[in-house]
Amino acid sequence: MSLPNVIPLSGVGAEISGVDLRHVSDQGFDVIAEAFAQHGVVFFRDQDLTEADHITFAERWGEININRFFAAHPDHAEIALVAKEPDQTDNIGGGWHTDHSYDLEPALGSVLVARELPETGGDTIFASMYAAYETLPDDLKTRIADLRAVHSGRHIFGAGDDTYYQKSDAGQGRIGNAEVADQLQDVVHPVVITHPLSGKKALYVNPAFTIRFEGQTREESHPLLSQLFAHCYSGDFHHRFSWTPGSVAMWDNRSTWHWALNDYHGQRRIMHRITIEGCALG
Repeated sequence: MSLPNVIPLSGVGAEISGVDLRHVSDQGFDVIAEAFAQHGVVFFRDQDLTEADHITFAERWGEININRFFAAHPDHAEIALVAKEPDQTDNIGGGWHTDHSYDLEPALGSVLVARELPETGGDTIFASMYAAYETLPDDLKTRIADLRAVHSGRHIFGAGDDTYYQKSDAGQGRIGNAEVADQLQDVVHPVVITHPLSGKKALYVNPAFTIRFEGQTREESHPLLSQLFAHCYSGDFHHRFSWTPGSVAMWDNRSTWHWALNDYHGQRRIMHRITIEGCALG
């Protein structure tokens, strides 16, 4: 049996061909897992996954995280719906972020399956946090080497009038449990992590959920956080993925950022997402 073919992409990620995700041998899975660890995000085309197939593939990676805030598939609690209807203005994930950094043990990654796509638009951009760290000036690497950062989800998912999903129509019918979000405790992670799969160093802060450095106020943290974010925004380590029917993407939340573009107003986009539990970062 032939093994999957891994084709590295410019910027970040790899496209994997020659595999049917419904029937992956142990050897084939090992190839995919190694590509995932090294490249941070892997893409598959022309797949034909049912919801049950999606769940089965995700379970090979670890325990599934039942999302607390996203609307769930009516028949499969494991699947979170990432949806935008034609009459909605804002989308889910419409800015640079990495999922679940507000958890004490951030998620390993997510498997996203395209179910209904707009005629135009709806691409997702990914960025490598391996490359973001590697391309930092040496003095900045030294400056952040021992820093830890505070991550929070309350300002995104919480019930306050000024939280993201309360101010945006992206949350209408798609994001819930704001009261649960209000009870989230802030967590602290190293600014530079050693990735648990690859052993490589990665920058681990993001604009959505990182609010300050440990031991500093938000105001004190702002200049350095802004400098790190600007480096990640402008770096030559991005890849824009164009979805087609049958597309599947799996990204590592510990070594990538992503941004779902909101450029398809008046059209429907329905994606199914399963997130896999991770581990503490160090």
